[in-house]
Amino acid sequence: MKRQLSGLFHSRVLVFLYLFCFLYLLYFPSSAHAQTFPTPDYWRRVVLRPVSPAQIPGPESLQDFVAGGKLRLTLDDAVQLTIKNNTDVRINQLTYENSQFAVKRAYAPFDPLFTTTYSANRSTTPSISQLEGGTIVSSLSQQSQSSYAQTYQTGTRTTINFNSSRSVSSNTFLNVNPSISANMSFNISQPLLRNRGLYPNRAPIVIAQRSQKQSRANFEVQVSDSVQRAIDQYWGVVQARENLAVLRKSLELSEATYARNKRELELGALPPLDIYRSESQVATRRVSVIQAEYNLKQLEDDFRRTIGADLDPYIRALDLDLVQPAEPTGDLLALDSQEALQRALQKRPELESLRLQLQNDDTSVRLAHNSLQPDLNFSVSYSASGVGGNQQNPTPPPAILRGGLGDALQQVGGFDFPGYGFTLRLSLPIRSRSAEADLGSAMISKRRDLYSLRSREQAITLEVRNAIHQLEQAKLSMAAAKIARDLAVKNLEAEQRKYELGVQTIFFVLDAQTQLATAEQGLLQAYVSYQRAVTAVERGTGALLDRFRIQLAQ
Repeated sequence: MKRQLSGLFHSRVLVFLYLFCFLYLLYFPSSAHAQTFPTPDYWRRVVLRPVSPAQIPGPESLQDFVAGGKLRLTLDDAVQLTIKNNTDVRINQLTYENSQFAVKRAYAPFDPLFTTTYSANRSTTPSISQLEGGTIVSSLSQQSQSSYAQTYQTGTRTTINFNSSRSVSSNTFLNVNPSISANMSFNISQPLLRNRGLYPNRAPIVIAQRSQKQSRANFEVQVSDSVQRAIDQYWGVVQARENLAVLRKSLELSEATYARNKRELELGALPPLDIYRSESQVATRRVSVIQAEYNLKQLEDDFRRTIGADLDPYIRALDLDLVQPAEPTGDLLALDSQEALQRALQKRPELESLRLQLQNDDTSVRLAHNSLQPDLNFSVSYSASGVGGNQQNPTPPPAILRGGLGDALQQVGGFDFPGYGFTLRLSLPIRSRSAEADLGSAMISKRRDLYSLRSREQAITLEVRNAIHQLEQAKLSMAAAKIARDLAVKNLEAEQRKYELGVQTIFFVLDAQTQLATAEQGLLQAYVSYQRAVTAVERGTGALLDRFRIQLAQ
């Protein structure tokens, strides 16, 4: 009965020690681990809550832009809705957010680890010697082991082990039965050559942090592309709408001319063969109007997808009212090509991403050099042991001295039976082809990225120069198109007057109407080209997101 109580007490003490160590590690983690230890709420949000299609957010803020039964948008509104609702932007954002977990994963080698095991074995064997204290030897062995290990960013690794065992046997010759032993050991190891210090151990963390910044730079590139695409689509819809208005106006002029010619034909003032020309012009311009209408619908549908207006059936059915005028207001944009180029080379996120990659290449080269060094490791250990249990009194009269786990723990805590030592281990590779290959690959990767950086700088330089040339061309085209439109108006008035006086035929009036429509379309094209050129310049110099006050989360 006493033996059972002693075993029960032993088990309860072990359970208490395991629970204490677990709670200590849970609420008092190391400083390096505490910075990245996820909270229970985090795991509920990320792991315990499955994602379903119903949880994907729908279009935002679209109801705020509905006015008069139409979806009324300025250019800023279109950019804002693109950032909020565009699917490509959201997918790229999730890719960037996913890169943050790579930094968390890089801290994994420095996470502390607590391990515990418990085992029990009972055996019964026949006796083969009188020294075994009976004809049948029955024994019970219970063992437990707990360990706490952690590696620090200096390369130092610490290990704390606690072992205890309880052994009960029917052998009457044992001096201590049941016997309880305990052992606690401390071990510290430190690399002295390879992987020594903060740099080689923190290198994966630094690389992951730079990779996260690269992902942010790439995300900024993708957002800029999406914003530029939305702006181009906005002006494309505006141009198609205004072009449709020009064609409708031209159709109205040709219909008015045809009606007048038909009346003149009825009165005998116009030869019968001259009516076909104006009638043909009406038919041709009606075809142009029909084509322009369906072209506008296609552009509007594409634009709705970009801003997320196709996700809601109610919003999808509304007509678009893009209120931003194509004609530029205020002073026209003027740029110095050298300043614009310098600003582009400083602010373009693509170049920032490549520069971060070059820094990672330098880190990889240093790590490869580190792998070529000999591996010299120094470790020290210290341990304490203790034994407890029921002991037979060696002096008469015979008696049993009661003991238990407390005696063993007291001896361990008092370091009554210490043990200590050190180990110095040297691994000297005669040749490491793997490390040499890693070094060569790292250096080649750096050279490749250097060429990529130079190639990207050349491409950006050409892009900025072309954008500036496009801007200058658009400004000159606007000035020329305004003159052409004004002259076309005057020419139509003159030809109309000549026709009324009988000096010219209807052919010249219809031709003047066509020239006016062409001139108005050319002016509209010049306006839109200027707006797109401004966007291209801002995109090329890295100022597009600043123009619309778009800031990406860090």
